Amino acid sequence: MKLLISVDMEGISGIVHSSETNPERYDYQCGRELMTAEANAVVAGVLDADPTAEVLVADAHGTFRNLLPEQLDRRARLVRGKPRALNMLAGLDEETDAALFVGYHVRAGEGPGVLAHTMNGEILDVRVAGRSLGEIGLNAAMAGHLGVPVVLLSGDDAACAEMNDLVPVAVTVAVKEALGMAAAVTLHPEEARDRLRRAAADAVSRRAEIPPLALTGPLDVEVDLASPHTIDLATLVPGVSRTGGARTVTFTSPDCATAYRLILLLAQLATIKPA
Repeated sequence: MKLLISVDMEGISGIVHSSETNPERYDYQCGRELMTAEANAVVAGVLDADPTAEVLVADAHGTFRNLLPEQLDRRARLVRGKPRALNMLAGLDEETDAALFVGYHVRAGEGPGVLAHTMNGEILDVRVAGRSLGEIGLNAAMAGHLGVPVVLLSGDDAACAEMNDLVPVAVTVAVKEALGMAAAVTLHPEEARDRLRRAAADAVSRRAEIPPLALTGPLDVEVDLASPHTIDLATLVPGVSRTGGARTVTFTSPDCATAYRLILLLAQLATIKPA
C-alpha cells in the first residue's frame, strides 16, 4: 500500500497565529516542532494499520521546508522544497491508495477559522463549476482526478466541516475549535497526536469505503483576486479573461488537473509585485 500524507501548518494543534507559521517570526521553531510531531503521529497510525505501507510525507506549508527532517519518523520519506509538480500533493500518483491531509485550514472568507486563506492573501475565492473551493477542496479534487481518496483530514472544526461537506464519510479530527482568525480553544498537543494516530489507522483501514472526490470536465473556473496588478498578469495567460466584476478572472478547463495547475499559476502570479 502506498500513502501520501500532506502536512500544512495552520491547522496544527496549538497554532493560532502567523508568528508560529512564518519563518521570519519568533515562534516559528515551535510551530515546526508541533507540525513534525503531528506528522509523526499520522505516520505511526498508518503503519499501525499496515506495517508494510510505503509512506510519503509532503511538506505542504509556505516554503515547503518546515518539517524537521531529523525528527520525522524514519520509516517515512519526506517530499520537501519547491517548485514541484502537484504542489501540496507532490508524490501523489495513480498508484497511491489514499491521501491524508494534516494541519489543513478552512478556505478564504469562511469561518471563524484559524488563519483562513486560499493559497495566499491575494486569492479571495475560487469557484469550480460554481462551487467555492479552498485548498481542501482543490487538493481533494486533484487527488480524486487520479482516483485517490482523501481518507483523513485534521485541522480546526471549520476545516473538518469543509472536508465533510465535500466527502461526508472522510475521517476528520478537529484538534482545535476556532474562535477567530487568530484564536482557538485547542487540544493539548499530546492529546491531539493520540487522536490523530488512532484516526489515521481507522481511516486507512476503511479506505475502500471512502470515495475520491470526482469533478468531471469541462470545468468553468472563476477566481477572485485582490490585486488589480495580479488580474492584469492573469489575463496574459491564454484562455484567462476578466469577467463578472473587477476582481474576477475566468477560464474553462478540460479537466480537474488542468484547472488545478492553472489555479496554482494564478497564485504564483499573485506574488509578483509591480515593477
